[in-house]
Amino acid sequence: MSGPIASGPLALGALDLAALLCSRVCHDLISPVGAIVNGIEVLEEDKDEETRTFALELIKKSARNASARLQFCRLAFGAAGSAGAQIETADAETVARGILDDDKTKITWNLARELKPKNQVKLLLNMLIVAGGTIPRGGMLTVDPVEGGAGFRITASGLNARVTAVVAELLGGNPTQPVDAHGIQPFYTGILARDCGWAVTAVAEGETVVVLAC
Repeated sequence: MSGPIASGPLALGALDLAALLCSRVCHDLISPVGAIVNGIEVLEEDKDEETRTFALELIKKSARNASARLQFCRLAFGAAGSAGAQIETADAETVARGILDDDKTKITWNLARELKPKNQVKLLLNMLIVAGGTIPRGGMLTVDPVEGGAGFRITASGLNARVTAVVAELLGGNPTQPVDAHGIQPFYTGILARDCGWAVTAVAEGETVVVLAC
């Protein structure tokens, strides 16, 4: 892929896409990896047993978090097998719960366990990130199939749920501002949807936001 990827007024080349996706992954990993480094430094310098116990717990928690993020990124952004490969929806559920299902946000997963083309599963995971971003204070993410099985519907419910016009533009592949590391993820979601022969949208419906690909 050497030509422009964006179809709107601002083109984005393949090299820029790769660089921005790498920046996004690094951004997601900086926090837990940094916490691990800090915990190790405390273990090396502080002899207080209570402090060392706290540092060890921090290292364990951060290592689990980093591992969960890496597993998610491998499926959501990585090659995830050869061309034409298929991925279990159950694997997508596992990695999604690893980083999105926490004290603030819960996932209700209503998809049947089955093999799907890898780019459909990658799309699903990226849709979950988009949906999660619309409820910054937490809430519920409900994952449903589109009738007939050709697509996904994710409903985000939470306090002050909202979707910005910029995200809608990025999903549609028509950005009016330069795409940066913050915006590359919804932009990439749109690319995946179009590769699957679908369109993806994020629309506010009352007190919820629906992210739909079909």
